[in-house]
Amino acid sequence: MGLKEGQRRFGKKLGLWLLPLLFVLLLVVIGSVSLGSAQLSFYVVWKIILSHVPFIPDMEKDWSKAAEVIVWNIRMPRILLAILVGAALAVAGVAYQGVLRNPLADPYILGVSSGASLGAACFMMFGQSIALFGQWTLPLIAFICGMGTLFVVYRLAYMAGKVQMETLLLSGVVVQAFLGAGLSLVMSMSGEKMQRIFYWLMGSLTLSDWSSGVVVAPYVILGGLIIFLFAGELNLLAFGEQKAHHLGMNVERTRLVILIAASLTAGAAVSVSGVIGFVGLIVPHIMRAIVGSDHRVLLPISAVAGAILLIAADTIARTVMEPQELPIGVITAFLGAPFFGYLLRKRRQRFF
Repeated sequence: MGLKEGQRRFGKKLGLWLLPLLFVLLLVVIGSVSLGSAQLSFYVVWKIILSHVPFIPDMEKDWSKAAEVIVWNIRMPRILLAILVGAALAVAGVAYQGVLRNPLADPYILGVSSGASLGAACFMMFGQSIALFGQWTLPLIAFICGMGTLFVVYRLAYMAGKVQMETLLLSGVVVQAFLGAGLSLVMSMSGEKMQRIFYWLMGSLTLSDWSSGVVVAPYVILGGLIIFLFAGELNLLAFGEQKAHHLGMNVERTRLVILIAASLTAGAAVSVSGVIGFVGLIVPHIMRAIVGSDHRVLLPISAVAGAILLIAADTIARTVMEPQELPIGVITAFLGAPFFGYLLRKRRQRFF
């Protein structure tokens, strides 16, 4: 009876927050697809979208071919990719913060995003002729490099048989600086490919198309599903590794699986968007303050909130200085850097 009551309360709490957030996501999508440098009416935009929805009767096409290309081949793939990337970075941030028990951990700060971006940039420049898995190769390379970066950061912070969390952050900063230098070197050698790699460095969804979403979606879904299946273990880790071990958890194996899944999710996102910082830091904190620390609720709620944040940031990036477009990483950095400073100051006050 107690278990059924707990499941009922969990489902009620999840629905209470998830449904309103999904409605907000729908509103943000509607606003984003309707805005742009091309002056298209709301009516025309949604007639174009509905004309591509299955089982809706054919309607008279009273719009130009250019309008259809802008809405269906440019704006819609970009919004889909923003949903996938935002959800991936937010879920990865929840996983990193939960498994490392550090509220300042996220894919960007730990260097995973930079490692994945450097691997993707090197592949774009040197390795496209040997793409063994076709269009699936790029996310795989990004994942491997992101995972390798996390391993290096983790080993640098491993001292006296355990990981010092403050040292982990410093290790992430050091490794990220090194990877940033490597990425700058690749850019200086890239020649005509510099513009594409530049968007990797700053974070952008400009080069997205339908194939980008199709390629990255399986990686994001698989990684996110694995993390969600370990939500109960993340709840136990919140009480400390020793207590989790006494309750029967294999802490080291659980931590490894979650970190690999989080790196897969973040690496896949970075492979199509470049380095977009602070989404994995801001969203988990805000959602945790609202819905609590139960990861069974926090993970799906953060995924939707991450999608909302990135769609909004991307819409601002492409409309605030029309016709010029800002890198989306600039918008998230303006939001995230002060928030990170606030968290860091708050954390220091606990020790002094």
